[in-house]
Amino acid sequence: MTPARKLAGLVLTLLATTAQARMDIDALWDFAHPDATEARMRAALADVKGDDALVLQTQIARTWGLRGDFTQARRVLAEVEPALATAGPEPRARHALELGRSWSSAAHSPESQTPEARAAARTAFTRAFDVAREAHLDGLAVDALHMMAFVDTAPAEQLKWDREALAYALRSDQPEARRWEASLRNNTGYALHVLGRYDEALVEFQKALALQEARGNVRGTRIAWWMVAWTLRALKRTDDALAIQLRLEREWDAAGEPDPYVYEELETLYRARGDAERADAYAAKRKAAEPPR
Repeated sequence: MTPARKLAGLVLTLLATTAQARMDIDALWDFAHPDATEARMRAALADVKGDDALVLQTQIARTWGLRGDFTQARRVLAEVEPALATAGPEPRARHALELGRSWSSAAHSPESQTPEARAAARTAFTRAFDVAREAHLDGLAVDALHMMAFVDTAPAEQLKWDREALAYALRSDQPEARRWEASLRNNTGYALHVLGRYDEALVEFQKALALQEARGNVRGTRIAWWMVAWTLRALKRTDDALAIQLRLEREWDAAGEPDPYVYEELETLYRARGDAERADAYAAKRKAAEPPR
């Protein structure tokens, strides 16, 4: 599995982002367009005050992180910090979460993850979890736990954090926490797959798939099917994997969104079958569909 495809799994995580602010944060977020999201949030600031305004500012900081400008993200968070002394638990938890994400996240390059950066992220995520747990903001607590897998990146450590976050979500009766289940099962499956525990990984990916299908989440369902097929290939069930990837190819193409990761898997599957002609054709399609670097 390529690092880029792992980021595609981030879609599932983003779809689970909590919405515990009094204003509708989800209605303002478009994770594919953080610049437009920032503009909406800055406009919304004119109509709110107090904790709601602080929450919005933490999310503006997050838009900068998604754009890879972590220095600007921390600059925005520094502007918020003086007001936290008299703020409620939600802005304090969210501030700590975004500070941690400014040091370690899926958007960071491997070379940026120095011991100092990881230590700063760990401190911030731990503070976010402690504040959220104390205030019974379960969705934010789960978010903080799941972010620890970006700090401790050895697969066994990631699996530990994924399982801890999943257990916390399943114990909660709050929708903001329970909605994390699909993405956390995806993350758990990924860690198990990397560890070579393919049968266990398949179980988690199938559970994530069922949850995405139940929600009617088309994009999330397709990604979940890809994860299932990827694991079936690892289990040498190549015919089953090929059938799924060919169906995904048709679905993504029909949607006008050709998926280079589906093409990558089809190339691998056809090479395994000794069909160099088809494998080469999918290699060319993959290159054509990849975004410019």
